[in-house]
Formats: sequence, structure tokens, C-alpha cells
Amino acid sequence: MGMTEKQYSLKEAMIFSQRITQLSKALWKSIEKDWQQWIKPYDLNINEHHILWIAYHLNGASISDVAKFGVMHVSTAFNFSKKLEERGLLNFSKKENDKRNTYIQLTDKGEEILLQSMETYQPKENAVYSGALPLRDLYGKFPEIIEMMAIVRNIYGEDFMEIFERSFHNIESEFVEENGTLKKVKKTEQNLV
Repeated sequence: MGMTEKQYSLKEAMIFSQRITQLSKALWKSIEKDWQQWIKPYDLNINEHHILWIAYHLNGASISDVAKFGVMHVSTAFNFSKKLEERGLLNFSKKENDKRNTYIQLTDKGEEILLQSMETYQPKENAVYSGALPLRDLYGKFPEIIEMMAIVRNIYGEDFMEIFERSFHNIESEFVEENGTLKKVKKTEQNLV
């Protein structure tokens, strides 16, 4: 047996796979419901909101990037991006040195809608947040879910995790909490921070 081969039972593999499957499905159902309710006032669906989020954090993402980091098929990323472009929330472009890929950029209106959605986020209306609160109360912080992140890293790669972390770093450095809402820091304030 080679060094890379591991001993595990078929039963152990099945139980692990099914445990992750059932937990992921249950979490997703709750997340999907909460996400839809959150963005309902902006007349966006989950894919459209996610594309705006990715465009904001990647600032000049290709449709391929959107598909990869949004965990969606390229045609899904393109079609929903096209709808956002028709609404004036995204601009499409090609780069001189890269005519094969289509790139998206948030318009001012697109950024405004994304930022408004962030300002209206209400943690108490989020089941996953509420479900994690007892753990935060017990340990003084939210679960970091390191094992889950390691699994995702092994499936989607380091690039995926880099973008994943960048979006949270951007929120940490570009937003402040004011009167119970998140507000983007003005450029001049950002330079002082």
C-alpha cells in the first residue's frame, strides 16, 4: 500500500458524507430563506445579490471569476449578470489584452443597492446567526468553522479561500457600525483609519 493510501471503512466514509450532506442541506434551507427575505426589498434574487457582492469585492471580476467564487455555472453567472446590466447595476466590458473573457463592474447604482442591502441586514432575522449565538455566549466568539473551511479549501482551492477571506477583510476595513447599521466608510475617513 502506498503512502498516500489511507485505511478507512466504507461505512465510516458513508456516515461522514451523509452527515455533511444532511447538515449542509438543513443549513442551506435556512440560509436561503433568510437571504431571500433580506434582499426582497431590492427586487433581487440570491444569485443576483451574490453577483453584486462578488463584483464589489473583486472589483473587475470576469464572468469566470463570478462563476467560480459564486459556486455557479458560467451560464448562470452570465445570465444573471446580464439581467443586472439591463437594470443598470453592472457594466460589461472586455479588456484589450483579453478579448475572450467578459468582465463586470458595479455601476454607482449597483454599489448603492448592495450597500443599502448591507445597511438593512438584521442579525436577529438570521437563523444561522441566532443558532450560533449560544456558542458565542459560551465561548466569547462565533464558531470559526475551521474544519469546514479546510474541507472547502481542499475542494475549491486556495484561490477560492483567498477571495472568501478578502470579502470579510473588506467588510472589516471598509465599514463601520453606526446606530445599529453598517455604513461604508468615506474614502477620506478610510485613509485615516
